[in-house]
Amino acid sequence: MHYKFTLQPLPYAPDALEPFIDTKTVEIHHGKHLQTYVDNLNKALEGHPDYHNWPLEKLLYSLDQLPQELQIPVRNNGGGVYNHNLYFSTMAPGGRPLPNGPLKDAINSTWGSLDNLKAQLKAAGLSVFGSGWAWIVADSLGQLSIFKTANQDTQIPANLTAVLIMDVWEHAYYLKVQNRRADYIDNWFNVVNWEQAAANYDKYGVTDYSKV
Repeated sequence: MHYKFTLQPLPYAPDALEPFIDTKTVEIHHGKHLQTYVDNLNKALEGHPDYHNWPLEKLLYSLDQLPQELQIPVRNNGGGVYNHNLYFSTMAPGGRPLPNGPLKDAINSTWGSLDNLKAQLKAAGLSVFGSGWAWIVADSLGQLSIFKTANQDTQIPANLTAVLIMDVWEHAYYLKVQNRRADYIDNWFNVVNWEQAAANYDKYGVTDYSKV
């Protein structure tokens, strides 16, 4: 995916995550917030044709190599596109169970159980000050960890593989639960697509953003 970027369609209908994530939130979150990040990223890159063929991941990994006037717009808007695409892709109507395989084995090895992981991921999401994200990431050896970023920062500069991402910006939940982030996180766990997370995990050791 490179310039000119387009809004990636939802993999389900806007009402498909009910009752856990409400329809209006999905419509605004995807169709307004994400669309704005896409539009602003394209606007920032429009006058810089040298970067039109760079994949989004390369832009985000190589922020310090970009012209100074591009660094903040790409960091904020490119990160917004990357993070939201991952977020929407790792949810599914009714959720998807964690399949047997490498991710389940790694979770059990690292946290002892999926329930323990959920508890720690929830704690991470609650501890993000202001707006940001809580992640499950893997290093090049497949070791899992919980990772937090502020605003629209990503795991890409750390060259980590994104397995799962939780959006804890208020626009992800305020219409339904107001400021009760804990309630949103509990709801979100009901729609997590662990099958997609397992597929994302399979990319560890292959994904190397320095070579994109």
